[in-house]
Amino acid sequence: MTTTELTGAEDVAWDLSDLYDGGDDPRLEEDVREAEEAATAFRERYHGKVAELDAAELAEAVDELERIESAVTRAFYYAHLWFATDMADAPRGALVARLTEKAAALDTQLLFFGLELAALDDERAAELAAHEALERRRHWLHSVRKFRPYLLSEPEERIVTEKSVTGVSAWGRLYEELLGALKVTLDGEEIGFEEAMAKLYSADRDERRRASEAVTDALAPGLRTRAYVFNTIVLDKSIEDRLRGYENWLTARNLANDTTDEAVQALIDAAVSRYDVVQRYYRLKAKMLGLDTLAFYDRMAPIDKDTTSVAWDEARQIVLDAYADFSPEVGDIVERFFRDSWIDAPVRANKNTGAFCATTVPDVHPYVLMNFTGDRRSVLTLAHELGHGLHGVLTQPLGLYNSRTPLTTAETASVFGEALTFRRLLAQEEDPLKRLNLLAGRIEDSIATVFRQIAMNRFEDAVHTERRAQGELSIERLEELWLETQTTLFGDSVDAGGYGIWWSYIPHFLSTPGYVYAYAYGFLFALAIFRKYEVEGDSMVESYLDLLRTGGSQPPEELARMVGLDLTDPGIWASGIDALEAELDEAEKLAVEIGLG
Repeated sequence: MTTTELTGAEDVAWDLSDLYDGGDDPRLEEDVREAEEAATAFRERYHGKVAELDAAELAEAVDELERIESAVTRAFYYAHLWFATDMADAPRGALVARLTEKAAALDTQLLFFGLELAALDDERAAELAAHEALERRRHWLHSVRKFRPYLLSEPEERIVTEKSVTGVSAWGRLYEELLGALKVTLDGEEIGFEEAMAKLYSADRDERRRASEAVTDALAPGLRTRAYVFNTIVLDKSIEDRLRGYENWLTARNLANDTTDEAVQALIDAAVSRYDVVQRYYRLKAKMLGLDTLAFYDRMAPIDKDTTSVAWDEARQIVLDAYADFSPEVGDIVERFFRDSWIDAPVRANKNTGAFCATTVPDVHPYVLMNFTGDRRSVLTLAHELGHGLHGVLTQPLGLYNSRTPLTTAETASVFGEALTFRRLLAQEEDPLKRLNLLAGRIEDSIATVFRQIAMNRFEDAVHTERRAQGELSIERLEELWLETQTTLFGDSVDAGGYGIWWSYIPHFLSTPGYVYAYAYGFLFALAIFRKYEVEGDSMVESYLDLLRTGGSQPPEELARMVGLDLTDPGIWASGIDALEAELDEAEKLAVEIGLG
């Protein structure tokens, strides 16, 4: 039996008909078939001839390539969204599998184009990129060519692409399905994984402890399988990195994120050097809760014992007001997500865990998925994902290629929107204890987004490095590496006993190796923008929206300059961390004033 507390979000389901009317919609098959035919014609027309194209001809070819990819992307995204709300439904899984195979076949047909572009000598490439016909493709061309040193021959690339269907993507899907099927038995009742995790926000410490133990019990039975999947994906990545000649396990991710190994290491070093902020906060948190030391399951406990849930309609209004006060245009865009059923909100059995925003194709709006449990974190998660949605809507006119943002800047609008919503929540609260509770929650979210993600990056780094040097890692060794990297973050401020296998519910390790540091990068970047907005006010609104409208058509450094920031200065990371420490200063002062410090 599964029980779920009512939140008012039970009927908030998205309407995917703007994509297709169902998995059997004939338009879906037509789009895929037309894309396949167009891909065949494209290959016949351009294979072996890219170096002969002039700028206008190249622009025409890129436009056609984008049209083909947009068609198959539309179908592929529909399949994944349909599957995400019920991962136990066989027809949905079958559609994902079939379209994954179709997409890989299309990629195999078309990958020659990028390879031939990369093979152009630098002088010829620069000449083409400088032509006005390719002005809006300039950064895209650079993004394709920056992988030049790491590309294989076309036959080799075709093999890698075709085998990915039965390799990494298959293992990744298995992992998602295993997580989606997790059920937690708590107090004699079976509940969903997300609902159990929400219990860690409970004011009742015994309930938090029981929930954490129940989650551990739920994670344990499939641990060996998930560890094997993890090992397999890590090995697969090491093989591909070796064949391509990448300097380290993170280089490919950094290139995809439009950044460098050196810049990312500067971010990591800046965060690790300030783990003292985390430890100082958790010591304060222990005092506020009347504990000697926090257990790992105490980290998200509320300070205020009043844990009244936030209903969906109230959460909706809070988030809408925060966005609309910033900009009426922004408010109108965000309101459409609610009005036009672009959100799927309730907790359901076999639904994808967590939350995401899918920015599909330029002629179709984004969709937001979340598991709304009615706690404060759910409100801010809603604000976060709608920031992604806003970003996706604003970049629609750019087309598929230019609207895509690297992970490092993809979090800009989401973190900014979350900050707007938090500021509104704090301004509305007059009770000192409730203000402290909100402030504590904000600090905890910042720790989770910056420091915890960097600690997880350190775990990934240890896993990838050791897997390459010593072979398959046992579940015991994975636990050791997880606890080593987490306790380095916690110091003696948190007891991590019982936390050892919790690495195994984090899908990013499997689906997108190296992803996690981008949260810290994006958060500190967005926080720097938000701090400027707090100083400059409405004069910042248009430059910020212009940054979002630019999407991925410019590198992150250029985007930062649009709002007066310099991403090449490592001090930007220290500045963001200083801002977090200032919030901690405020929390300590407030805690002393009300007798909790």
